[in-house]
Amino acid sequence: MRVLVTGGAGYIGSHVVRRLKDAGHEPFILDDLEEGHRFAVAEGVDLTRGDIADAAALDQAIAGRGVDGVIHMAASCLVGESMERPARYYDNNVIRTLRLLENLAARGIGKFVFSSTAAVYGDPTGVPGEANAAITEEQPCEPTNVYGETKLAVERALAWQVRGAGLKAVSLRYFNAAGADPSGDIGEDHEPETHIIPLVMRAALGLTPSVTILGRDYPTLDGTCLRDYIHVCDLAEAHLLALDALDRLEGYRAYNLGAEKATSVLELIESARRITGCGIPVTDGPRRPGDPPRLLASSARIRKELGWKPRLSDLETILGTAWSWHRRHPNGFEAAPAP
Repeated sequence: MRVLVTGGAGYIGSHVVRRLKDAGHEPFILDDLEEGHRFAVAEGVDLTRGDIADAAALDQAIAGRGVDGVIHMAASCLVGESMERPARYYDNNVIRTLRLLENLAARGIGKFVFSSTAAVYGDPTGVPGEANAAITEEQPCEPTNVYGETKLAVERALAWQVRGAGLKAVSLRYFNAAGADPSGDIGEDHEPETHIIPLVMRAALGLTPSVTILGRDYPTLDGTCLRDYIHVCDLAEAHLLALDALDRLEGYRAYNLGAEKATSVLELIESARRITGCGIPVTDGPRRPGDPPRLLASSARIRKELGWKPRLSDLETILGTAWSWHRRHPNGFEAAPAP
């Protein structure tokens, strides 16, 4: 397949592109490099630098190609920032995605895999039933932050497009993407960094004095947030399965992607100390606005319907591959790897 990947120079996008290429497909990228990295792009993959809403940039990216499908990953994705800059998130995540969909439709491109998020669910303890149950796709979507709200807005638009405009679309609701390619040559590099695992790795390397725990007063066993961590390579595999399934799926579908195991922040830090052999000091901070106390996926639907099975999403592999990446690239993609 010939696949356009928007945001393909980003953290998850670069892993998706690599998996597509390794599977014998022809990926190519449209990315403005605001958050992505040119050095994350796999060798031999064409990168067009441009805005996803720009019809001319889209034409440049797809020129001379018959496009079999689109994996749309370009977005602003920081929960805290979304609460401070809601207009920016609606512009980047909703308005520009709708423009992209219009431009794709005008060019006869009708297969679309959307990078969504577990943030569409909000706080799962706020609904009737067992508070500790895993979240299924039937869970009501009631986001508690602007980032989740913008992703849900696109999901709703896709559902209508599938009904009325002949689009074939799947949304993949990531829980906490983590880890790095086992090769150690691509991984997570954000600025500013807000994700817990790279922050832990930076502290282990001595690049920062400590890791800040954002809240110890959540209604969990140790008072810190519980999250379901899913290896980025397992996420990448799900995108290939979803793209391949679009022709046979009936209507719009959304799938959870998680490892079905909840890990607290304190449990994660203790495991990282063991794997890295470093002390990893911690400090305490206030809760981050919009963070639910607990997120745990049920991935039963995608396992059953698409045959997806996570293979690298145990915590030891996630932390081990992240540690390998950060040791080799302590200053990210823009610097030469450490020996």
